Amino acid sequence: MATDSFSLAGKHALVTGGGTGIGFAISQAFCEAGAQVTITGRREDVLQKACESLGKSASYKVCDISKLDTLPALVAAIEKDGIALDILVNNAGINAKKPAFEITDEEFARIIQTNLSGLFSLTREVARGMASRGRGAILNITSMAAMYGLPKVAAYSASKTGVLGLTRTLAVEFAPLGIRVNAIAPGFIYSEMTNKALNSDPERKQRVMDRTPMRRMGQAEEIAMAAVFLCSDAASFITGVNLPVDGGHSIGF
Repeated sequence: MATDSFSLAGKHALVTGGGTGIGFAISQAFCEAGAQVTITGRREDVLQKACESLGKSASYKVCDISKLDTLPALVAAIEKDGIALDILVNNAGINAKKPAFEITDEEFARIIQTNLSGLFSLTREVARGMASRGRGAILNITSMAAMYGLPKVAAYSASKTGVLGLTRTLAVEFAPLGIRVNAIAPGFIYSEMTNKALNSDPERKQRVMDRTPMRRMGQAEEIAMAAVFLCSDAASFITGVNLPVDGGHSIGF
């Protein structure tokens, strides 16, 4: 049946930053689609709470993606019991919103280290096992900041633009090995933090709505459904794409 192609049954996924927000929504959708999911993050209490909510299909590993020398051991720990990672979702990331003149070299480097260098190092380690098995799906979370200029996020924009370029390069390099590499670029997604920020700045909120043809913010679950599709066999001939899930914001006028 065609619906079977969207199932993730029998697959094991690793989702970074899977304890909250979009990462949690993706993890939840993966579990509902039949996958076993390992989530990572820096705060054990958050991961524990997330796994309690996700149920028996989920487990966690505490990990700071910016500490590159720990990532090979992370992958080894996940796979030591014979677990083969079929899916990697690179969702973890940080931001600092301030004018470019005010961003220090240390702040810039910290964001690049987490959002780009850490993502690449983990992807490389996970992809080794995928290549040996001849299959795998890697999904990177990019941003509208990788698609057009957004003010006051220079470091974040640089990191996410790098992730977009990496997505395309690895898609070409890994395709002969049976590994697909895609990305999702979320639009304005509802959260308590986003809602508070926009409500405190009515002018900015109006600009967001005017630029978004669907005239609303998205839900994390809507990102998650796109993630299930791109990581499932239903997307078996799709690699190297950066899919905007943004209500039309990136093509709005």
